[in-house]
Amino acid sequence: MNKPLILKNTIQKYAWGSHIAIQQLTDTAPSEEPWAELWMGAHPKSPSKVQIDGQWVSLDELIHRFPKKILGEKTAKKFNNTLPYLLKVLAAEQPLSIQAHPNAAQAQTGFNREADAGLDINAPTRNYKDRSHKPECICALTPFTGLKGFRKIDSAVDLLACYCPKTMSEGIKALKNKNLKIFFQSLMELPQSQKKTVIQEAIENSKKQIAPDITSEWILKLYQQYPNDIGVISPLFLNLFCLEPGQALFLPAGELHAYLYGLGIELMANSDNVLRGGLTPKHVDGPELLNILNFAESEIDILLPESVSDCEGTYPGVAEEFDLSVIQVSDSRTYVSPKNRSVEILLCTRGNADLSYDSGTVKSIHIKKGDSVLIPAAANVYQLNGKAAFYKASVPV
Repeated sequence: MNKPLILKNTIQKYAWGSHIAIQQLTDTAPSEEPWAELWMGAHPKSPSKVQIDGQWVSLDELIHRFPKKILGEKTAKKFNNTLPYLLKVLAAEQPLSIQAHPNAAQAQTGFNREADAGLDINAPTRNYKDRSHKPECICALTPFTGLKGFRKIDSAVDLLACYCPKTMSEGIKALKNKNLKIFFQSLMELPQSQKKTVIQEAIENSKKQIAPDITSEWILKLYQQYPNDIGVISPLFLNLFCLEPGQALFLPAGELHAYLYGLGIELMANSDNVLRGGLTPKHVDGPELLNILNFAESEIDILLPESVSDCEGTYPGVAEEFDLSVIQVSDSRTYVSPKNRSVEILLCTRGNADLSYDSGTVKSIHIKKGDSVLIPAAANVYQLNGKAAFYKASVPV
């Protein structure tokens, strides 16, 4: 287990996915079913596979057999012989649900509570699929739009007063009293008939905009898909962002968010725990969502890669499970990996390159756009030569 291994990955086919985006990245024909996510990692739900002695072996099984060689001794000890991150390509043709993820203590408590209650791990009402928290990073491959965190209260008050002055008068009062939790809880608990009235007022005022801004546009778009969901007005109280390719955001535990449109790289702790708040036909557990949310004003803090060499930049990170880097090689720039590394996954998003390594004899692997490679911690220094761009997931060392 001292050489790079090509990954065979799984596709998650959710209704909000795209028929062409991930397909174009992986040089695959458009599909009848939407492809939403490409998973690279060892999550038990859909682990990647590697070829060993002519047979395809799941990555979680391989790590179980060779934890220190694959992960490195430090990572294996710290994360109980498991790969601590999950790398994805996410293609949102339609909005994802408004959601948040628990912190580590909340995930442990929630998982144990649902397990003790006898709730099947695959039950549609199950909130906690594992015992892990799920900090995550989203990095745009195309222009990428989403919602992230509660707006500054003054901004939310102004927007609600513009779009829903009559139906949200009580909510506006709660916000003016600086109580985001009461505002959001009362919104979630409105009777359905009252929610429809709020939505209709917001839609009528959105249509009146002479030069519709992005807020009006997204209220109308969300209404087209979820006409009875109070999440339609979420752009009024959540920060609406649009990332340009290469820009990224970090999402900590407890932060309400939704991805609306675009293709991006998503890197997260190895968890599938989601608490939903709207814009979805799936289970919404309002009380549990309220328990885990961080009710604080926020702003959008866009991340850009910080140079660590002439062809690698690393996004500033605050998660102990993962780092995200971008690598670009050309005729004049060759990437040489550091000697001190953790387990890495490389995804090629543009071009072609040769990955050369020494495992007794010098060998190389040709990598093209859409290919991904696992680099075990026990592998020697490797090089990337060619004209290509890569995203690299790793564990901080």
